[in-house]
Amino acid sequence: MTTTTRAPRRDATENRASLLAAARVELNRDPGASLDTIAASAGLSRRAVYGHFASRDELLSELVTLGAQRIGSAVIAGLDDPDARLAIARLGASLWAEVDSIRPMAQLAVRGPLAPTVARVLAPLRQALVDTVARGQREGTLRQDMTARQVARLIEGAALAVLDDSTRTAFATREGARLVILAGLSAAGLHWRSAGDIIEAHQELVS
Repeated sequence: MTTTTRAPRRDATENRASLLAAARVELNRDPGASLDTIAASAGLSRRAVYGHFASRDELLSELVTLGAQRIGSAVIAGLDDPDARLAIARLGASLWAEVDSIRPMAQLAVRGPLAPTVARVLAPLRQALVDTVARGQREGTLRQDMTARQVARLIEGAALAVLDDSTRTAFATREGARLVILAGLSAAGLHWRSAGDIIEAHQELVS
């Protein structure tokens, strides 16, 4: 009697990871990508997807949450710089490094229906930015005509404006980093020449 040995089924954890990776790629290519497209990209059937996620929205929610957690952890370290101005510049550079390759997906995350989820996950980063701005205000290096929280919101808004523009206008990674830093420092109260001098003195920020 001949016995046929079947290839082992992919582990459920591997399938889930494959779905998340495929979703990241397909949604970055087309934010409206269907669950069928994502499943096919992962090498799985649509039915297999439902063993891990009840809906496309649930898959998207987990993908965005994981991405926000990763970005928050990677970016917050830059705020440790003792110079508040340079800390904000490093924040911008690190943030751009994280979202540059996923610009459409990043825009979907912060502008779409999952924006409240992203805001909740990034709350520690936002508070760290507020604290950095307050430190700069005490030192007299950042604008003092607004509260620290208001200035932090302006910095965040400036970064989002660059992200929005980057999905409409193609520009290189280095230029994106430069724009995010300039916009953030300008929102914090620096003259554009002073912001440019910081970048010139710290070329690693845009390399």
